[in-house]
Amino acid sequence: MNFDTLFQNQLDALKEEGNYRYFAELERKCGKFPHAANHQDGEVRDVTVWCSNDYLGMGQNPLVIEAMCEAVQRTGTGAGGTRNISGTNHDHLLLERELADLHGKEAALLFTSGYVSNWAALSTLGSRLEGCVILSDSGNHASMIEGIRHSRAQKVIWNHNDVADLEAKLAALPANAPKIVAFESVYSMDGDIAPIREIVEVAEKYGAMTYLDEVHAVGLYGPRGGGVAEREGLMDRITLIEGTLGKAFGVVGGYITGSTALCDFIRSFASGFIFTTALPPAVAAAARASIMHLKQSTAERTQHQAQVAKLRAGLDRAGIPHLANASHIVPVMIKDPVKTKMLADFLMNEWGIYVQPINYPTVPKGTERLRFTPSPLHKDADIDHLVAALTSLWKQCAIAHAVA
Repeated sequence: MNFDTLFQNQLDALKEEGNYRYFAELERKCGKFPHAANHQDGEVRDVTVWCSNDYLGMGQNPLVIEAMCEAVQRTGTGAGGTRNISGTNHDHLLLERELADLHGKEAALLFTSGYVSNWAALSTLGSRLEGCVILSDSGNHASMIEGIRHSRAQKVIWNHNDVADLEAKLAALPANAPKIVAFESVYSMDGDIAPIREIVEVAEKYGAMTYLDEVHAVGLYGPRGGGVAEREGLMDRITLIEGTLGKAFGVVGGYITGSTALCDFIRSFASGFIFTTALPPAVAAAARASIMHLKQSTAERTQHQAQVAKLRAGLDRAGIPHLANASHIVPVMIKDPVKTKMLADFLMNEWGIYVQPINYPTVPKGTERLRFTPSPLHKDADIDHLVAALTSLWKQCAIAHAVA
């Protein structure tokens, strides 16, 4: 049997559907964000990155860079092992304390990525709590879905951000069953924000634990960057808050926060924590520096929201359709995978603008899009250039404009 033929057949099918993923080869330049070098066909050109999850540009902040370099000189590169076997470094514990403080919780636990933290925490909770039922928002991220699936707990899916549907499904469950309501604050593709207060009130009514994924909100919302739950004054009412270090904080890694018992429970039973090498201490030191800075500074968040508003206003004036939401994520809907890729290629090749086409399975078929994420470091001229490029391409490709 020729396995490569089997592989290639499915890859060819992806390409025919327009869902094959091509990766842009970028070289980030320290101090130049959102500009980067794009390597393609033996040539190098400058491009402006419009789809980075380094939402505030903290990955190139001098304080964060200095903290990482200092820690490398002080500790070396790797952690030395799993957290259980020689890998728990002082910098890890300092960061966990910083994260617990950020979310007003007793404790925190680090993971190697946000994906792993969701997968490990949900799979452990669902498998170790006898008779557990996990109620999952239909828009939840793949990492949450995978964790719930791996737990083999009973799963109930409720309609996206539909509190009435959530309550109906909670009411139908046995009163004595452990229940977990799992949802996100900011949803990464549509950019909509959950009605957290209403969800928490319904969960409390039925004695359910709340599990909130804040990965696209930490650093960006709230007086100290604690996320939407902090902004709404709800952190103390949420059982577990999960986040990432790889987006607004500009480094890499994931975490959960909650009570001491909850974090110790996950620490003691989660295979995704126990059996993997710990994050390098230098990564932890850099993340801590980023968090400490954003707890004190509102300048990045204020400028971020200003640039998001400017991009939306420019798109509106040009009649470029984008999903309305209250977050920093600006999805421009194309609704065709081939056309989405074509537009992304035009933007890169003709205008020096890099935005990754978003297609299935990241989003449902028929909702393909270009997902723009303005940062505080995008200049007004960058925004004007992007709007001009999209306006030109809309005319060239005869794509429908937004209804005025």
